[in-house]
Amino acid sequence: MSQQTTGTGATRVGLALAVVMTGVLITAVDTTIVVLALPEIERGLHVPLTSVIWVVIGYLLVITLLATQVGRLGDMYGRVRMYELGFVVFVVGSALCAASWNEASIVGFRILQGLGGALVSANSGAVIADLFPPERRGRAYGFNAIGWSVGAVLGIVLGGLIVTYISWRWIFWINVPIGAAAVLLALRVLHDRGERRRHRIDLVGMVTGGLGLFGVLWAVTELATRSLDATLVGYLVGGVVLLGVFVLVERSQPEPMVRLSLFAVPAISPSLLASLFQGLANYAVLFLVIMYLQGPRQLSPLDASLLLVPGYVVGGLVAPLAGRLADRFDPVVPAATGLAVQAVGLVLYAQLGLTSGLWLVVLASVVNGVGASSFFPANNATVMKASPPQVFGISSGMLRTFGNVGMVFSFSLAILIAAHSIPRGLAFAIFVGTAKLHGHLASAFTTGLHAAFYASVGFLALAALCSALAIGKVGRRPTAPVAEGPAEALAGAAAAKER
Repeated sequence: MSQQTTGTGATRVGLALAVVMTGVLITAVDTTIVVLALPEIERGLHVPLTSVIWVVIGYLLVITLLATQVGRLGDMYGRVRMYELGFVVFVVGSALCAASWNEASIVGFRILQGLGGALVSANSGAVIADLFPPERRGRAYGFNAIGWSVGAVLGIVLGGLIVTYISWRWIFWINVPIGAAAVLLALRVLHDRGERRRHRIDLVGMVTGGLGLFGVLWAVTELATRSLDATLVGYLVGGVVLLGVFVLVERSQPEPMVRLSLFAVPAISPSLLASLFQGLANYAVLFLVIMYLQGPRQLSPLDASLLLVPGYVVGGLVAPLAGRLADRFDPVVPAATGLAVQAVGLVLYAQLGLTSGLWLVVLASVVNGVGASSFFPANNATVMKASPPQVFGISSGMLRTFGNVGMVFSFSLAILIAAHSIPRGLAFAIFVGTAKLHGHLASAFTTGLHAAFYASVGFLALAALCSALAIGKVGRRPTAPVAEGPAEALAGAAAAKER
């Protein structure tokens, strides 16, 4: 890996980082922009209220299931090549989403878009790890976090403007020129540097893990709008059983979807769990705050979303600083500190009432943004520093998988907790922007939101505890032998190096 800092080499590395940031930006845009467009998609395509959320969840679920597998493809065929392919698939999926004509088409094309997003997000961390030496990766991940923050802001602002004044279809069309330009630039400045490895695709793991996650997720999501019945219990039990089968399958696979041997590396296991719990808490906040502002406070989707912009802006400014700290010190320290700061932000959110000043929303979003932007680059740096270079793609994919598992369940859990004091269907309608609240229902719902925020604080506390367990362990040898096999032996032998 080159450490050039001047001349043409530095310019090329800078452009390469810009391309990676663009990939993160464009996927972040699609995470927030679609949330604001759900009411218009529901009306425009006549999608049932209970199905429209799968436009969001379907996309995240595909990224979750495929992250490790497409990361493995990056190790096999070149991380840059798979990253560029992801851009192409994402652009094609975006164009098809814009042309959707019914419920099945929009969900199906979002799944295709999710495949592109998986290729981009799973390989982006590995591309950065190939581009930069260990002592500069934290800063690079910090700039990458700026891409996420800018994308989230653009998604909020552009989403509100496009949905309000143009058409929901343009939230997808806008990805086409950005993605096409990024592909052309990537072809010029990105080059594969990592050693390629032969891997097998774990189809059995993908099927059992995918069906298991889908069963549990379907049951939990449906609980947001209906009472528990035999069908939902069947989905839930079946999903849990399949996840158990998935774990057994992964223990016997020579090239598993989830590389269990990497958990023997002391810093990786707690960092992956921290990512899961942080995703479970953090992504729910966006839902909860929008529900509060659109429901009890009766703001429009555009006005509600603009109040969250300062948090993303300040968070984007903090991310490079957190990345530098991760380079200079143990990266686990800023990661755990960021989670603690985020917990403070959520406690502030839990103070919101029917007459609270909207400045409290802005303050809480800023504190939350500072904490999240401190956690992401530092936690990424922790995992990639502890990972063997030959499996950067798999490690990066596993990190995304754990974070996304938390994200895909965060919506349903947030709805379930927040709606314990009002009908679930009404809470769901508030989220997608098709209902407002008045009087005692507004008061009851706000109380329910407090419970949801405090539940998220609990998840952040678990994330901070997991992260703290990795302090001082980056570069330490596994405490127990890893499983036999070429890839597992490689992980165990290389884990002791601090790259």
